[in-house]
Amino acid sequence: MSHRLFNIRNSRCFVPHGHNEYVKAYLVSTGHDQLDGAVNMMAPFAVLKKCWHQWIDDHVDHSLQLSSQDQMLDYFKNSEPENLPHIMITPGDPTTEVLAACFMSKINAILFDQGLAVRCRKIEIIETPTNMVSFSGDPADVICTDHYPTGKAGAAWWQRPDMSINDLDI
Repeated sequence: MSHRLFNIRNSRCFVPHGHNEYVKAYLVSTGHDQLDGAVNMMAPFAVLKKCWHQWIDDHVDHSLQLSSQDQMLDYFKNSEPENLPHIMITPGDPTTEVLAACFMSKINAILFDQGLAVRCRKIEIIETPTNMVSFSGDPADVICTDHYPTGKAGAAWWQRPDMSINDLDI
């Protein structure tokens, strides 16, 4: 992925640059906790990872992550609209901290939509060998949406179980 931290103008991170991020999702059962003695799974593993991996591999991988306030969005809207589906837009700068909260919200929306009695309890994102964020709270408590436009149907992309990474009308 690549990103730019728009609100830190005198930093190296103001210039668009890339990282190889690794994401770990920790899941817990929200149903009965006793394993059944036969299959011994909360849910079939293939089902648990199918949509999440598809979203990461097909939409997050190689995305350009920008702040909803970044003026580069205007450039893409006017000059390269075909690339808008590949731009992840975060409320404020796309830091590892906000990504962790957004990713947890997204995976929980996907799991809930599939009717699975499982939720994500923790997300870890390793951005560089020396920078890793672990998030285990309620994403709604930490994601500030003061400067973020309301998403489709009143929900931001990270709150919906679809494959979106932004709320642009593409």
